[in-house]
Amino acid sequence: MQDITPRTSNEDLTKRLTHPRYPRSNSYDPRWVVENQMGPNALWLLEWLAPSLGLEALRPGARVLDLGCGRAMTSVFLAREYDAQVTAADLWIKPDDNAGRIAEAGFADRVQPVHAEAHDLPFAEGSFDAIVSVDAYQYFGTDDLYLPTLTRLLRPGGRIGVVVPALREEPQGLEPPEHLEPWWEPGYGCFHSADWSRRQWTRSGAVEVEAADWLDDGWRDWLLWCEVIAEESPEEWHRTMARQVGEMLRHDEGRALGFVRLVGRRKP
Repeated sequence: MQDITPRTSNEDLTKRLTHPRYPRSNSYDPRWVVENQMGPNALWLLEWLAPSLGLEALRPGARVLDLGCGRAMTSVFLAREYDAQVTAADLWIKPDDNAGRIAEAGFADRVQPVHAEAHDLPFAEGSFDAIVSVDAYQYFGTDDLYLPTLTRLLRPGGRIGVVVPALREEPQGLEPPEHLEPWWEPGYGCFHSADWSRRQWTRSGAVEVEAADWLDDGWRDWLLWCEVIAEESPEEWHRTMARQVGEMLRHDEGRALGFVRLVGRRKP
């Protein structure tokens, strides 16, 4: 069920979402971002990630795979902000749906939507200068054998960068953080710490890990976004999920939940 009536004026929504840490994202229509979101604010997370990939990986004309692009907001961001040539790959959103969104944004010549499953990517070795994945890699990338398979798609020296929901510290034993138990779901088992992810990537032998770090106060950004989506999303399912996640984040206050950024360079 959808309710397409905006609850806040665009002017007020812009003021609420203008963020000093994300000046590039501030220039996007907030209603467009709200209507096309599929989780945490992907533009904010990509803006945090992109500088760590380096100028070479995101130079004008760079070939970038946006893996798990959702509704292609991040793909549009990469084309608009970095003049990249982007392959927007997603399993759940049909390419025709994304193609319309991309064309409306004015980037049909620089963003190509494709339907792809992360374990069966139809690309040749060395096809990309960079691979990015925002709020998606945790669903398919925690298998120890996955990273070498994915990074073969990078040219030697190319970079992969991901941002994922994460835990500040890796849980001990089998239980989730005790204070989060009322909200914990089995799917959150894909959340890991920066140290866990650094070890996994290092042990893979596929990349030289250049960054594995925590977004300071990332939980506050996540909570703000949940509060906005709970009020403004045109989709009831998203509003319900945002209320539930927001309640968990409010209780946690950054003790356990946040975001991790990972960047690796493919070894020659």
